[in-house]
Amino acid sequence: MSDLLKFFQDTSALYGSNAPYIEDLYEQFLEDPDSIEKTWREKFSQLPQTHNKRDIAHSPVVERFALLASSNSSRIAELQGFTEESVKKQSSVARLINHFRSHGHEMATNNPLGEIHRHVPDLDPNYYGLSEPDMDTLFDTGTLYGVDRLPLKKIIATLKEIYCGNVGTEYMHIFDADIKRWIKNHLEGSKPGEDLDNKKRIWLLQQLIAAEGIEKYLHRNFVGQKRFSLEGGECLIPILDEIIQRSGKHDTKEIVIGMAHRGRLNVLINILGKNPAQLFSEFKGTATTDRGVITGDVKYHMGFSSNMQTDGGFAHVTMAFNPSHLEIINPVVEGSVKARQDRYGKDSKNKVIPILIHGDAAFAGQGIVMETLNMAQTRAFDNGGTIHIVINNQIGFTTSNPFDARSTLYCTDVANMIQAPVFHVNGDDPEAVLFVTQMAIDYRATFNKDVVIDLICYRRRGHNEADEPSTTQPMMYKKINSLATTCSLYASKLIKQKFLTEQQVQDMEQSYQDLLDTGETVSRPIIDSNYSYSKLWDKYVGQQWDISCDTRVPLERIRFCNNQSQRLPPGFELHPRVSKIMENRRKMAAGAMPLDWGFAENMAYATLLMNQFNVRLVGQDVGRGTFFHRHIILHNQINGESYIPVKHLDIKQGHAQIFDSILSEAGVLGFEYGYSSTVPETLTIWEAQFGDFANGAQVLIDQFISSGESKWGRLSGLVMLLPHGMEGQGPEHSSARLERYLQLCADQNMQVCIPSTPAQIFHLLRRQVIRDYRKPLIVMSPKSLLRHKAAVSTLEDLVDGHFHTVISEIDTTIDANKVTRLILCSGKVYYDLLEARTQNNPDNVAIVRIEQLYPFPIRDYSAEFTKYPNLEKVIWCQEEPQNQGAWYQSRHNFYIFKPDHLKLIYCGRQASASPAVGNLAKHLEQQKEVVEMALYGQAAAARKTS
Repeated sequence: MSDLLKFFQDTSALYGSNAPYIEDLYEQFLEDPDSIEKTWREKFSQLPQTHNKRDIAHSPVVERFALLASSNSSRIAELQGFTEESVKKQSSVARLINHFRSHGHEMATNNPLGEIHRHVPDLDPNYYGLSEPDMDTLFDTGTLYGVDRLPLKKIIATLKEIYCGNVGTEYMHIFDADIKRWIKNHLEGSKPGEDLDNKKRIWLLQQLIAAEGIEKYLHRNFVGQKRFSLEGGECLIPILDEIIQRSGKHDTKEIVIGMAHRGRLNVLINILGKNPAQLFSEFKGTATTDRGVITGDVKYHMGFSSNMQTDGGFAHVTMAFNPSHLEIINPVVEGSVKARQDRYGKDSKNKVIPILIHGDAAFAGQGIVMETLNMAQTRAFDNGGTIHIVINNQIGFTTSNPFDARSTLYCTDVANMIQAPVFHVNGDDPEAVLFVTQMAIDYRATFNKDVVIDLICYRRRGHNEADEPSTTQPMMYKKINSLATTCSLYASKLIKQKFLTEQQVQDMEQSYQDLLDTGETVSRPIIDSNYSYSKLWDKYVGQQWDISCDTRVPLERIRFCNNQSQRLPPGFELHPRVSKIMENRRKMAAGAMPLDWGFAENMAYATLLMNQFNVRLVGQDVGRGTFFHRHIILHNQINGESYIPVKHLDIKQGHAQIFDSILSEAGVLGFEYGYSSTVPETLTIWEAQFGDFANGAQVLIDQFISSGESKWGRLSGLVMLLPHGMEGQGPEHSSARLERYLQLCADQNMQVCIPSTPAQIFHLLRRQVIRDYRKPLIVMSPKSLLRHKAAVSTLEDLVDGHFHTVISEIDTTIDANKVTRLILCSGKVYYDLLEARTQNNPDNVAIVRIEQLYPFPIRDYSAEFTKYPNLEKVIWCQEEPQNQGAWYQSRHNFYIFKPDHLKLIYCGRQASASPAVGNLAKHLEQQKEVVEMALYGQAAAARKTS
């Protein structure tokens, strides 16, 4: 008989139908001996260990023992004093315990409104054949509270306290056994409030007094003004304070918070240390704006940052600025955190942590939540996990019933997609809230994964203070109006337990109100020291777009970068098509071939890296390039491994991050905006697979990229590469919607450029980071021009050139005195005009490309008119329909800065609801008409066509 089999026979209740229970315990023992109860650990340790723990095939032994037990159960049971029935009962208890862990949250008493949860049959002892006579029977508990045997009624009472009390925990859906065991051990190892000392209890009460106190003060002094109060969800304040303090123990140096409106003012005052007097001046309308701010924003959109002392030392805490688009701040915060972690270098995921605060309806309803969660564990966007806090008011906006707000049991169910643990906690139980908060912090620090605190509370007032919620939710608000506040409930508890007197509580409340009256800071003491990284932005504030900078690169440096980019690891085999591209690039560097777009763009990145700038390039197909031109990531055809040559140029080069992103626009663009708004020294680029895909991220473009500086003084050097051009590919993949970006342009808020040569993109990208100027750059990048025979440059253009905002007529055979017709255009249509003019050779037509449409290059544009003394007509030619493209949004510039006597004529497609036709033949016909009309005029073009 084997040692394991003998061991089973020599121990109680370990065989027959109970074998799965033993197998589970033994699995735990093999994985982590300390995770099981001491008695079991000692028993299992007696077995001979002949294999590595993951290689022990113990299941066949258990099966063999079960078979033996089946045939000899009566004899063995008689010897051990057990019956087959008792073994089955033990197995039933084990299953009951496991189902409490899986489904106990469904019966938890964690709703402060007292809603009754549905009956869960799996948690009824009768479901497992356990009845009243079994309640006093001792059963093995596994690892429940470290006690190996308890009466069944005590086991059930303990399970209900852990899993069905004021905390309901979802974690059994997680695949990782280590994570499940960690959570189980923490839940079953201690009770909420069990280890609290008097000092911590008083701290909890102080936090609640502050949370309630600021709301009372604002309600009393600024009647009827919107503040989106936290009343009903006051426990958010102790949650955040505990996260900040406890994170210090994990060596956290920075925390970035993202949240919408609810409770924002409360957090700014009571957590981040914003001076109440400043907030009051905002309510009164007397506050002054920060530098760089033009329009400003409402007070409940504003951000803030401060330096705080934590249990582990100094930490910088930031609240991100956020518009009314609820969850759109999520990816922005994640990107900012990633940038900050990159500044600290390797192993920095615990140095900077993100906290995202959500509303319940928004967490379930906003697609950006799912997109952000989906990024959490990918290479491009992983920042070590986010602590999510859902302020679960149990009502969406003003009138929504939860059954209308989502199709899931919980508003947090979307987080299950990344197997995040969720703690559903009663917002009226501060000690339970503290318990799960501490678990969440430690979980994130241990596993570097997302975790969710579902703070189940309510909203004492309406969506805003002018709203009357009882008109649509009469029963809910009848209940709410009868409830004591969280603060008063907890104060009463402490008074009853004689930790405090009623007078002491009143004194604490009065002391807080007195501080508000004097306008003093009411949060923890703020350290008066500068955040060093803020100074990095100082030199970019107030700069003009046309400040000079040198983007030239010596020929030797270009050839060095290309040579290094051609060096591959041993045994690395390129695809034949890619190998041909690399060979052509060798010829280009040698001057034997004209430079194409891919060569110039890659050299822009490489030379910037050699200048010790950082480069981050992210998009759905950036490694190869959607149109097969970039090949900055190379793939070994033998084993599929990838290699990024620009990461291996030189020991002292800048940091390169090149990632093919997830299939998301809003999430990824938001992340890259957050990254770019944090580190000015990095060239941060997001490329759309097709330019019109940016439609899916329009909120980011409207609320952050175009207006972040005007509203909040936030600078960003983000580059958006948007493939654009009427190529006959139908409505979806023709236009990057140039008109939308131009419509958003004002106050020099961003740049909109349409480079038409490889040298132009080379100097444009280098200019973006070399110049002491940080504004978003929108690039209408090409498709067919990537390999167009005429769209080429020379090495001299890179070595001695610069970015031209306007490119003059370069055909020196044209006599400027004969030119009567000047065609202005941007982008690909230039090459169509050039080809048509070459075929027919009219000597009175000159073509000028405007490569920067905003900020409009007034000086360079006006200079073109002085070159042609006999001009009669000025044409604006575009491929896009008349109501799209640059015409309506830029024609005022074309008019204002040309000579008054010259007429400006539009030549292009007629206005259209769709960006392009779907038929290639029709597209080519229209394109021909546009070009001929621009070159010859409408009547001449009509005669030529006929």
